[in-house]
Amino acid sequence: MDNLELYNILSEEELNLLSNDINTLEQKLNDLEINTVLNNEFDNCDCYLEIHPGAGGTESCDWASMLLRMYEHFCEKNDYSYEVIEEQKGDEAGIKSVTLLIKGSYAYGYFKNEIGVHRLVRISPFDSNKRRHTSFASVSITPLINQDIDLDIKESDLKIDVYHSSGAGGQSVNTSNSAVRITHLPSKIVVTCQNERSQLKNKEQAMKLLKSKLYQIERLKKAEELAKIKGENVNIDFGSQIRNYVLEPYKQVKDLRSGYTTSNVDKVLDGDILEIMKSVLLTRKE
Repeated sequence: MDNLELYNILSEEELNLLSNDINTLEQKLNDLEINTVLNNEFDNCDCYLEIHPGAGGTESCDWASMLLRMYEHFCEKNDYSYEVIEEQKGDEAGIKSVTLLIKGSYAYGYFKNEIGVHRLVRISPFDSNKRRHTSFASVSITPLINQDIDLDIKESDLKIDVYHSSGAGGQSVNTSNSAVRITHLPSKIVVTCQNERSQLKNKEQAMKLLKSKLYQIERLKKAEELAKIKGENVNIDFGSQIRNYVLEPYKQVKDLRSGYTTSNVDKVLDGDILEIMKSVLLTRKE
């Protein structure tokens, strides 16, 4: 019996049930394929997500806040918890910087492919002439290394500043100097934490982020050195543009690595980015 004969003898209800079974099976196979891709060393770690606006003042700061909202909604829809570690508001609107700690199954594995520059094209709500503007914001992801990291960080290499917390994460403004900023002088890495009311706890959280960043840098250096020994050309550049979000003159979100495209921009900006993430994971596997 061929497929056409089978189709003709089945009732509409049976066809719907069969279609649902096929869709469920396809989804399970897709999830299984994704799980085989998430097998790198830190894929199952929690992670830090940082967003920084590009040049463009208020426009870019607003775009950064839109990305923050997108990732927060994604977490809420997919059983990830998040905590605002540091947030600096823009002068007029949006944010100048933000750091989230994201916890959940394979958090780093999914979010690592968000690293790069995100580009927005829209009619500016801040332009009285209603002109089209292009804004950029960069996203960086750092795995939270759960095990003890064997790094020799000298106290003399650290510049530690304390200041008033601006109350990220829904807390009221703190009148004490509880927020902590740590600068690692040799690498110029700067980390901040202000979500705790205790200066000591903020310092501990900031040190965790600093250690994770320094450890990741060391791993990348070793990967580059190994590639040179093997004579391989390995691109470890996380600064490139990865995705376009176009609101005008048409609506489209396109990932420039996997080619994933959708016209439902509003849904994406509301946190529906799981399929985009999966498409990039499968592309990188290939």
